[in-house]
This record gives sequence, C-alpha cells and structure tokens, in this order.
Amino acid sequence: MIVFIEMSLSLIRLSAAMLLCALGATANQTVDWWESATLYQIYPRSFMDSDGDGVGDLNGITSRLSYLKEIGATATWISPIYDSPMADMGYDVRNFTKISSIFGTMEDFDNLLAKAHELGLKVILDFVPNHSSDECEWFQKSVRREDGYDDWYVWDDGKIDPETGERSPPSNWRAVFGGSAWTWVEERQQYYLHQFLPQQVDLNYTNPAVRERMKEMMKFWLDRGVDGFRMDATNFLIEKRFDNGTFPDNPVKAGTVNTLAGTYTIDQWGSTEIIYEWRAFLDEYQKLNGGDTRAMIIEAYSPVDVLSNYISNGTNVGGQLPMNFNFVKLDENSNAETVETQVSAWMDVIWAKHKMANWVANNHDNSRLPTRMGQTKTDAMTMIIHGLPGTSVTYYGEEIGMPDYSLACTGDDCGFRDPERTPMQWDSSKNAGFSTGNSTWLAVNPNYKELNVEVQDGVTRSSLRIFKGMTALKKTAAFKAFKEKDAFSYKALSEHVFQVVRTAVGQEEYRVLANLGNQTEHFDGLSDKKMKYVLLNSYSPHSYGHKVDLSGRISLKPYEAVVLGWSKDKSCTKTKKVKHVGHVKKGRKLRHH
Repeated sequence: MIVFIEMSLSLIRLSAAMLLCALGATANQTVDWWESATLYQIYPRSFMDSDGDGVGDLNGITSRLSYLKEIGATATWISPIYDSPMADMGYDVRNFTKISSIFGTMEDFDNLLAKAHELGLKVILDFVPNHSSDECEWFQKSVRREDGYDDWYVWDDGKIDPETGERSPPSNWRAVFGGSAWTWVEERQQYYLHQFLPQQVDLNYTNPAVRERMKEMMKFWLDRGVDGFRMDATNFLIEKRFDNGTFPDNPVKAGTVNTLAGTYTIDQWGSTEIIYEWRAFLDEYQKLNGGDTRAMIIEAYSPVDVLSNYISNGTNVGGQLPMNFNFVKLDENSNAETVETQVSAWMDVIWAKHKMANWVANNHDNSRLPTRMGQTKTDAMTMIIHGLPGTSVTYYGEEIGMPDYSLACTGDDCGFRDPERTPMQWDSSKNAGFSTGNSTWLAVNPNYKELNVEVQDGVTRSSLRIFKGMTALKKTAAFKAFKEKDAFSYKALSEHVFQVVRTAVGQEEYRVLANLGNQTEHFDGLSDKKMKYVLLNSYSPHSYGHKVDLSGRISLKPYEAVVLGWSKDKSCTKTKKVKHVGHVKKGRKLRHH
C-alpha cells in the first residue's frame, strides 16, 4: 500500500504554530530532568563511523549530537565504550577507566561530553558492575591470590565425590548464555562464578574492597562530567550462600522438566542494598560538587515488586529509573487491550508507590518493535510511548522505524542479537551514510535507500516527524503536569484502539488515539470538547488543524493514530490562515511494508 503525503509548507507551519502555542503554557509543578525525559540509547558500534573503518566511534557520535538535540532528546545513554576484549561487545570490561581503541581516545570522549553539554544534552554511561573481563588486571591478580585480591571474585573448591574423588562445580547454576555458571582454573585450583560468558567473571560484592573500588570507578567518570549511569544486570550482583559458605542448587522451574529457576542467583535482597549504597554515593557526590541530579538507571528483567524496591523501600532510596521492559513483550498479536495490561502492570505498582514511569520498546538485546509488532503499528506505538507519563527510552533508529535485518551477519562468528544492531540509516548514500568504508561491521539493511533520516525529514507524516512532534509535546504544560491530580488517563477504548489523555487542568489537553487494528473503529461521546488535529500518522485521512467535536462521533481508519489538542487560550484555538507558498516536489511518498 502506498500513501501519498500532502506536504505543503502551510501545513508544516500550522503544525509548528500549534505546538508553539501549546508551549506557551507552563506547568505549575517543577520536576527533575530525568522524570519526563526523552532518553536516547546509542549503540556505539552502529551509530556513526568517523574514520571509515566500518565501526562506529566516539567522534562519529559527536558529529551527530546536534541531531539528538533536533529530535528532542534530553540525554543519551551510550552502551559500553571501555577497554574490552569484546567477547560480549564491551560488556566484558578489561579496564573500567580506559576507552577502547575501537571507539577512540579519552580526548575524544571529553570532546563528546563537552559538545553534548554545550547543546544542553546529558550523557549517561553504561556501567557494568556485576563482572569484569577475565583479562582484567583484578582477575589476574585474584587467580594468583595476590594480597588484597584473593577474594575479589566468587571462588569455590567445588564438590568432591567421597567415593570416586572426582571434583564437580559447587552448584547446578547455569549461565544466562548456556552451560555451567562455574569454570575451573587450574592455576588456582578453584572454580569461579560467571553468570554470563566464561570471559565475564562475577565480582564478589560481599567483599567491601570490591564495593569501594567500583565507587572509585564511578567517581572517575563523574569527575570527567558524566551525568549518570545505566547500571547493567543489577539483579545478578549478589548470590545466595549458606552460612558455611557453600552454594545451594537452584530448583527446577515450575512447569518445566529441566529448566532451572534463578531462586538463588538473581533478585537477592543484597543486590537491592548495593543499589541503595550507590544512590547514597551519587547523592553525596552531587552535594559536594553541585549541579543537576546524577541519575541512576537500573537494568534488571525482574518482577515489578523487585523493581519497586530498587527505587525505595520506604526507608532507603535507590535508582531513579529501573527500566520498564513491559513493552518489549509486545508482538504481532498484541492489541490495545494488551497495551493496557502492560501499562497497568507498571502503573498499578510503580506509579502508585513512587510517581515514576518509563517506557522501553526496543534495545540492543531485543528484536526491534517494527519487526515484532509490524511496521503498520510503529508510528501508533511512538505516539503511545511518548504520550504516556514519565520517561521515554528510544533505541537508535527507533525514531525512523528501523526493523531488524536478519542477514546482518552470515558468518560463523555472528551473534544472535545482530539483527537489531545494524548500522544507523542516515541517508541514501553509500552504507546509509553511516560509514565511508568499503564494508561495515554488520551489514546495512538494504531498505536504507527508502528508510533513512534524510528521506523521512522531508515527509510530513513520516516516523521521524511523528517522533519530533511527540517530543515537542512533552514540553507542553499538559505533559509536564503529570504528577498533578487528573493529569493523565489511559484506556483501551476497544480491543484495538488505545487512548492516552494528558491534561493541564483548565489550561490544555491532548488526546492520543491509536488504532492498532485493521478495521475502522467508531466512538461516540469521548469528551465535551472541540479539539484540533495536532499530529497525524500517514494512515489518517484528516488534515492538520481541522476540528473535531468529541461530543459526537469520531472514526479511526485501520492503523490510524492521531493526537488531538485543546487549549483555553483563544489565540491557540482559532484556525490560523497560512498562505500557501509552495509544495515540495511531486512523488515524495511514504511506503508501508
């Protein structure tokens, strides 16, 4: 299906005028920068290559920071850039205070940070506290039992069969990536724990020296000027031990034959206490050094009650943003009712207790949303994600609707997560504008000539334009007033239509209506207000600025998604007459795949 998009400058100006009008109102309540942010995740290998070697780097990121500002990002979270053997693409850190030569130098990082701050963007570093690389100096010293490092990692003699004398691992624990979580080291004559790859060795957080050293690592980056950390795999920090120092076997997960539960290896209370300790450290750093809040984003695929405790247990405070992965569960069978279920699963606990929310639909470890749900629903989900209260987390390329590419890598050393890590699609030139090199570390999706930033920036109802429209709305009074009474509501109006309402009571209101189904839907009496079309996806037959009386009937075409706006300011509710000064070239169109 091909939809031809009207793109007169008058419509663009009308849309901009309505958004600017909305921006004139201000919320009464001040919120911290992270509470309603647009957080943009950069996977550095794939964002921008500055030197033609086919791998993204720090200078490449710096060259594109103005783009992040343009699309409305508040902060960027950069996946690991530390010195690493790259057994797990940087999540195996060899040196926590050194930049990997793959990405550049410390000077390059300092330049990136300075440019970001000049643009008003904050920089969040991906911190990897659970483990180090087996090539880390700390681990090598621990293997040799050097003074002070003997118990920096989780070591154990293992079990000895009294009859055969054979040695076996200390417990039945399994690594996330498969196989035993224990590896034998001949030199030390002990097993070490690794909950991920054998090259990713678990640090021993029962050792106070380890806890202090990791704070020193954080301070190193804070002193350089970073604005916070995304803490990786925090629910793995502490494991259960018996009083005699042995490790209990994990039980078989209910309903399975031989799949083990993580009863003693994940979500231990001790991990939560460490997060409280880090928060106290970050708060003290801010107190001594001033400036904005140094935010702590927590990554843990954990039950909602565990995530709630990560924020606070009523006595201690922890991370500001434990990541909400509920939308990562959405797939082609998901509808508005599914979306409501996933939203409520978060809001009924986390929002109710902490007045905090964040929404993650894509990241470097999961298939991209257009592939999971279908390209037809992508823009509707953008409106929903950014329409809901709290922080929206955007994975690079999400703003243009990049899907997975199954042939990103075809060799023997390919990773199962490569399809969602392909190079950013900037324009229609060689390698999608990502690199001038002859090849790229992962193949560029061949759809790049039609799906890229440059093309979409010239199409009124493209994914990129919708993304920009939503981030602009997040600056309005109605979106900023999310902690006030009656400030928002959400609901599945039918099996396929989801609604979000954002209100600055008595000032303005915005209403997201998103049809995730392939049938036209009709609704009567949604409101007593007369509203205007402020943002439209390409499936909508309506025009920017046109009015709709919500006390009557409103219809939504298949996959249509719109944002309606109302303001008490008469100057903002009048239809503005804008002179037609020209049109873009004929033939500019948006294709639906």
